[in-house]
Amino acid sequence: MALIVQKYGGSSVKDTDRIKNVANRVAEYRRQGDQVVVVVSAMGGVTDNLIRLASEINQLPSEREMDMLLATGEQTTIALLAMALHSLDLEAVSLTGAQAGIMTDGVHTKAKIKNISPQQVHAMLDEGNVVIVAGFQGMTPDGRITTLGRGGSDLTAIALASALEADLCQIYTDVDGVYTTDPRVVASARKLEEISYDEMLELASLGAKVMQSRSVEFAKKFNVKFEVRSSLNTNPGTIVKEETASMEDVVVRGVSLDKNQAKVTLVGVPDQPGTASRVFSALAAGAINVDMIVQNISHGSATPATDVSFTTDKPDLAKALNVIGELQKEIEFGEVIADEDIAKVSVVGVGMRSHSGIAARVFETLGQGGINIEMISTSEIKISVVVEAEKGEAATQQLHDSFFPTGT
Repeated sequence: MALIVQKYGGSSVKDTDRIKNVANRVAEYRRQGDQVVVVVSAMGGVTDNLIRLASEINQLPSEREMDMLLATGEQTTIALLAMALHSLDLEAVSLTGAQAGIMTDGVHTKAKIKNISPQQVHAMLDEGNVVIVAGFQGMTPDGRITTLGRGGSDLTAIALASALEADLCQIYTDVDGVYTTDPRVVASARKLEEISYDEMLELASLGAKVMQSRSVEFAKKFNVKFEVRSSLNTNPGTIVKEETASMEDVVVRGVSLDKNQAKVTLVGVPDQPGTASRVFSALAAGAINVDMIVQNISHGSATPATDVSFTTDKPDLAKALNVIGELQKEIEFGEVIADEDIAKVSVVGVGMRSHSGIAARVFETLGQGGINIEMISTSEIKISVVVEAEKGEAATQQLHDSFFPTGT
């Protein structure tokens, strides 16, 4: 008998037929004698609809109230899935994140899991139940409902698998596994049999939609090997695990496209020690994640000054602009330019550590395709570029064709 944690995303539970399909899949494992914990997201489109409703009421709603609102999406799904399992004559019980013992810090809309007390889940499993947990949510020590941020149900599943010492963790989605790029953008994308935590982490943080980056970080930290697979068929998925020596033989593992980025440029920032620290400390205090940063000399200024550009997630743009606006008089820089019409394209692979010329190949490929690069960022195993939004898919296609030519 194995203890299995399964996570089903919004596309896997988007309607009652899909929920019944999930129930049938869970029932197969349960009837084999396995103990099963199921983590679910809100039904497809529900979260977006709740956000839309909130924006119709208030353009900048309280983050505490947004958490209260958004948490209802997953609570609908857990109850419906429990009912579906009951109809198959299986014992099942649904739990909110708080009821499952998931405790978080107090940062609303982006809370971090601080601790999980799995005793309640273990007790219900021992009573013969399938335990269904609402993903994406938890509770602070003083009883406030929190949400974990975009894709937080992945994190819930990985964290529960670790806390419960599960034998297997499966992340079910609407694709067969992890691909070399988004198959909805590039038809020739190929499914990977395995991928390292580091590669998966880079792809997730760079906009790949299969997994949420914090969940991969958690899996790496606690060595939770997991499988990404489809809820719509029985095909084997992609195993995400610790890096092995043979993985470096593959130079590039994947190409990612992130359309969820925005760029902010501060024009005429005084070129003085500590200025950048003040800007980015204020953004950090506002719980705004900054990705790429570029600073250059502003030649048009009468006094030494620079232009500073950074990228952040589009949902954080309004908050970022508010923070920067409060700093503008204090630091005395010029205008602030916001640009949502960008895309970030990245190539990722642990093989970059031992192979040279990858950056040159990326730049040459995009140059030949007539695509201008606005920003560049590199790490040991990835190269990212910012391009115009309308060129994002073309850039992804060209880089994929370069590193994964047809017929190889």
